[in-house]
Parts: sequence; structure tokens; C-alpha cells
Amino acid sequence: MEENVTIITVCYNSALTIRQTIESVLHQTYQDIEYVIVDGGSKDETLSIIQEYQPTFGERLKFVSEPDQGIYDAMNKGIRLATGKLIGILNSDDFYEYAAVEHMVDAMTDEKYQILYGFARYIKAGIECSIERRSHNFLREGMISHPACFVTKAVYNDFGKYDLRYISAADYDFMLRMSQIDEIRFYPVDYLITNFSLGGMSATAAAWLDLQKLRRDYRMISDKEYKRQIFKARVCEIYNKLVFWKKCLSDRGRQP
Repeated sequence: MEENVTIITVCYNSALTIRQTIESVLHQTYQDIEYVIVDGGSKDETLSIIQEYQPTFGERLKFVSEPDQGIYDAMNKGIRLATGKLIGILNSDDFYEYAAVEHMVDAMTDEKYQILYGFARYIKAGIECSIERRSHNFLREGMISHPACFVTKAVYNDFGKYDLRYISAADYDFMLRMSQIDEIRFYPVDYLITNFSLGGMSATAAAWLDLQKLRRDYRMISDKEYKRQIFKARVCEIYNKLVFWKKCLSDRGRQP
């Protein structure tokens, strides 16, 4: 089945990693790919690296660089620019397996609304940490790997994109919302699709609090438990600040 595919990469100051990301798209075994890169106004060498690939991709590469309201705003911009029937979103510090897109296209059915997802390899400090694929049947217990997901554009067009109220959990919110719509079909794909670098925004305290907000909104936890988690986070923040300043004062006391 020949289907046009759009891959979206959002980036900001990603010079250290984006070349590997772009190369993994360039060398896919399936070539009917439109590549959309949405940059948030990088100040490092990200833009010059992207421009190196413009002649190779030619008209298949769409590129925009401007300030945005965060990663999900950039993803929504990319989706609006996309013309492919099937859309994959690849972070600028991740990379696809070379047959990733081919496997996804082969797994597609004729249905209009589809979300396909495969296995993701998680990498920590350059070392493989794990390989997994969560089932969509247990979304309330944990998110399926977003970088290993491909979504038909009709899903985004007809049922909505990423909610900017969530700063780091909008992908999880999106999947939870889509799982409640009868017309949408989730399909697991039995191949390794993407390599995901652990760390970044998803590992921050702010991301953890955003996840608790989502869990409250979907009634996975009570308002009381959410407030308890907020209080706990603030106590930890104050404690960490006290430890930091105590160390600073101690270091200053050791100076001759």
C-alpha cells in the first residue's frame, strides 16, 4: 500500500543531536516521505545543520524557525503544515530504525482514523536501557511511547491536536482523549520503531507535576491527592534550596 507519510521534528538548540535524527529520516527504506522541521528559534548551529540537508531532501523538506509556546505548540504547527495521510513525530534527540516507516505503512488498514504504535528502545547515557511497547488497553496505567506512534492526519483534523494547557504531558492527554473515541482504532506494530533518549523535559520536576495535573483531570487521583503531591513537591523544592545554600556557605567557609 503506497501512502504518503509526513515526519515532524520539533527542535530548539539541538545541534548536538539533530544530525542523527535527520539521517534516520533520510535513509528510511520507505521514501515517500515529507519531512517537516519546526524550530523554535535556535541560537546554536541547529539551523545551519538543517540547511545542509535542504539540497538532499529538496521539496520533501519543509522548514520553519520562529518562537513558539513550547514543544506541543511546535508539534501542532508541524501537523498543520503536514500533507501526508500518516504522521510520525520524531524528537530532535531521537532516531528511527531504518525500516520504521515501511513497517508502519505496511500495518495500515483502510480505516480513516488510526493510531499505530510499535516498540521503542530507551537509551540512557548512550547505553540501551530497555525495549518496550505498552498496550493501549492500559493507557490509564501508563503512556504508550509517543515517538513510536504514527497517527493518521484525519485523527488530528477531526478530533483535535495537542492541548497546550499541559506543558509536558499533552501527548499523554492526546492519547487518553483519542482512546475514548469509538471511531479511532489503535494498532500495535510488532517491530522496533524508534530510539528514545531518556532525560530532557520529561525528567524534570515540572513534568512530574504536569503529569499529576493530568491524572487529576482524568480522575486517576483525587483533588486531595493532587494537592498532597503539590505540597510534597514544594517541600522538596525548599529542602533542595536549603541544601544548596548550606553547601555554598560551607564552601565559602573553606576558602582561605
